Amino acid sequence: MSEHFGTLSDGTRVHRWTLERADVRVRVLSYGGIVQSLEVPDGAGRPVGVVLGFGDLDGYLAHPGPYFGALVGRYANRIAGGRFPLDGATYALARNSGHNSLHGGERGFDKRVWDVEPVEDGLRLSRVSPHGEEGFPGRLEVTVTYRLGPDGALRVGYEAVTDAPTPVNLTQHSYFNLAGSGSAGGHELRIDASRYTPVDADLIPTGVAPVADGRFDFRTARKVGSGYDHNFVLDKGVTAGPVEVAELRDPASGRTLTVSTTEPGLQLYTADHLDEPFAPGDGIALETQHFPDSPNRPEFPDTVLRPGEVFRSETVYGFATR
Repeated sequence: MSEHFGTLSDGTRVHRWTLERADVRVRVLSYGGIVQSLEVPDGAGRPVGVVLGFGDLDGYLAHPGPYFGALVGRYANRIAGGRFPLDGATYALARNSGHNSLHGGERGFDKRVWDVEPVEDGLRLSRVSPHGEEGFPGRLEVTVTYRLGPDGALRVGYEAVTDAPTPVNLTQHSYFNLAGSGSAGGHELRIDASRYTPVDADLIPTGVAPVADGRFDFRTARKVGSGYDHNFVLDKGVTAGPVEVAELRDPASGRTLTVSTTEPGLQLYTADHLDEPFAPGDGIALETQHFPDSPNRPEFPDTVLRPGEVFRSETVYGFATR
């Protein structure tokens, strides 16, 4: 079902859609494709909200920087210097993170109103990103589906086509707190990654390095803590279908999130810079993606989409209590 959620300053109405299945309820906004709430049952069957969000549109408009629950693009994560070369030309992007472009620029996909229609078991969101939007070349047609599976897993599927070569990297930016409130720093995390991409002071990758039994080694589940905004190089690489790559667990409640994806990377962000009404560490973002700054790093997996090709990606968030 859908309902009116708010109105933007230009008069555009924003709607909220609700999906329910297997005791899981997810609410999605047409603004930014935002997952506004995600409720899963606890051991006694009582619903608990496990993502950070706001009760009204004004909350999202007042706090755009953290990208709460939003669809992120045209390029998720950072592009160094806000520019990249492609086929002999250099493209300049909007710089919205120091000297760099972050999550699609000043008005990325997270700040656009999407067309929404119901489909079997879920919703289809779509929009056209015109040539030159935020500096990116090519007219990009994007479709994202949110579906609830029979087991209550949230499946997010992405597709895109273009009329000119352009880099594409799409993700979902929910902050998870499996306890429902308070700090998420005590959650336990496993990531199937033997390598990660170290970063400089501007959070731009400097290469690839082994996790080497240090603070980036989550191959065995351990407490997350704080201080992470890093991309992990998943051992499985790019796959045709989603493969489980991570598990997040709240020891107190036993509530567990599994992440499966086709993508080769996973950005772990421990939300150390959140401010009111939330506090640093209140949520953990697990952003499935290609690597940051790939358009400037030919040794990284390619992110360029060309005419005649179809970009496809899928990520599945599964929930359980044990």
